[in-house]
Parts: sequence; structure tokens; C-alpha cells
Amino acid sequence: MGQRRAFIGSFTAAGGPGVLVAAVDDDTGTLTVLGAADDVPDPSYLALAADGHTLYAVSETAEGAVAAYRVSGDTPVPAGPPVSVGGSGPTNLGLFAGHVLTANYGSGSVTAVPVGVDGALAGIVSDVLRHTGSGPHPVRQRGPHAHQVQPDPSGRWVVTVDLGTDSVHVCVLRDGRLVPHRETALRPGSGPRHLAFHPDGTYAYVLNELAPTVTVCRWDAAEGLLTPLGETPVLTGAPDGDAYPSGIVASPDGRFVWTATRGQDVVSVLAVDGAGAALRLVGTVPCGGHWPRALAASGGYLYAANERSGDVTWFALDPDTGIPRRAGSIAVPAVSCVIFG
Repeated sequence: MGQRRAFIGSFTAAGGPGVLVAAVDDDTGTLTVLGAADDVPDPSYLALAADGHTLYAVSETAEGAVAAYRVSGDTPVPAGPPVSVGGSGPTNLGLFAGHVLTANYGSGSVTAVPVGVDGALAGIVSDVLRHTGSGPHPVRQRGPHAHQVQPDPSGRWVVTVDLGTDSVHVCVLRDGRLVPHRETALRPGSGPRHLAFHPDGTYAYVLNELAPTVTVCRWDAAEGLLTPLGETPVLTGAPDGDAYPSGIVASPDGRFVWTATRGQDVVSVLAVDGAGAALRLVGTVPCGGHWPRALAASGGYLYAANERSGDVTWFALDPDTGIPRRAGSIAVPAVSCVIFG
């Protein structure tokens, strides 16, 4: 087997290089760029097929599209033309039951695009599920804004976090159609952005962008039921300026959760208590740059994609405390996410 690799997305409209492939040094966490592709505008979020050969990227534009790349080599190679998602501003995507699903922030919808047996996109949209509703924020919540979509750990349900409606939607995919199952309301005005599941699949942690908190929820995979239990702050005090939480990741052993907050430019460390039922803020550390848009954990290191300073910074993680210690960085203009193969 070859060296492990990372895949990095960026905003080409802001000078980003597009989609990058990087080698990972497992001993030091160091990333080394191998190749790039800039044929798709603003590939801000990525997902890798289970076999590691095909990478999918949203094109976060007003028109909205999804693209597939072959990544068996060091440079991403397009696997057919991009496919329009029938929604605007897709910010996130996930793989589920032979489909790529996109969360379309601008239009407040979720799109399903079939994937062929070779991993290439089928070239059509099988369904677009439009959310409805709004929230109390006068600017950010005038309508629905789907921000993240992913399968639950059991592989039975599609879970979508909607910032505009202060809710998490659960649905099923049946014959290519997204069928709503239930919607769980969170605190009005909290603005949920992204969700991370506890490794045992029984709890979920929803990061709120409009309030710097995480909502801890119980997850019942048998019923497809999300039950909010309480909120935990991600900052040690009242913010002294802009505070927009962005990324969230749970440790593989289930002992810690890390979040990123833009403006404050910090990574927060939260200890997991009660076998997953509660979080406790341990503290914060600088993110190593400006405007951390996303986090990823891999091989004992935590990676922050710092959009406005244009770098991916990695941190060694203390196995006992979960506290990150800066270990290095690489320059990636307008970076938006990093994932690992």
C-alpha cells in the first residue's frame, strides 16, 4: 500500500488552487502537496469513496454543482463533467446508498445524485428535497439553509443540519427519492451548522454557528430519533468580537470533541462525560491562522483549514488531555476543508 494521503478543498474565486492531493507523514503529521486540479470553481467540500479511488467535490457557486475525480494517482483527474444539483451554494456533501448527497445552503435543499458502479456520477439528479421554515435571526434565518448532510453511523438514515430553520432533518433514501422521516427542533436562533456523531453512534453533537455552543443529543438509530439534551459553550467567556463556530470533530476513542470558531480563531477542547451524554469545555488554543473553516482528525493529529490566512495547520494531540499542540503548517490559499484517505 502507498503512502496515506489527504485531500484539500479551496475557493478558487478567492485565489485557491482548487482540489489538492497531499502525502501524509504519519510520524509528524506533515502534509506535502503532490498535485492539484482547478477545473471546477470553488470546490469547498470533499468526500472520498470507500475504495479510495474517487473523490467528490461540491462547487459552492450560485448555480451549484458536484464533481467527481479519479485520485489513484498524485493529481486529481476529472471523472466526467460536473452535475448541476438543482440548488444554490452547496456547502457540504456525503455518500449514501449509491448516491452523492449535497447540502445546498443558498436554496435550503438537499440533492441526491446517483453514482455509477465505476464511481462516476450518473449525470442526473434523482431528487431534490427542499426544506421549509425560518428562524428568529433577521438576516441569517429568513429561510432554510441546509449546511451539512451525512449518513448516520448505522447507515440507515440521512441526517441534514439546517442553519436557517434551527433544526436537524432525518430522512431515508428510497428508490433515489429523499423521503422525510422527522425534524428535530433546536433552540431558536442557535443556527446549527455541523454535526458529529460519537463513535459508538448513540450521541450526536451539533455545533451552533449563531451561538457559540454545542447541543448534545441522544441518537436512536432504530427509530431515527434525535433528542436534544443540553448545550455546552465552546468559548471560555463572552466573545470579544466575531464568533462563528464552524467545524466539529469527535476523537476516534470518544473521549474528546474539538470545535473551531472563526473570528476568535481558536480550537476548543471539550471532554466527553457520561459515556457521551455530556460535554465539558476544557479550554481553547489558537488555531494557527485566521478564520478556521473546518477541522479534521487523523493519526493522532488535528488539522485546521484556516481560510483567510490561507494555511492548513496541524496539531499533535495530547492523548490524556486532548489539548492540541501546534506542529506545523502548509500554505493553501483560501482553503476550506481537508479530509483523509
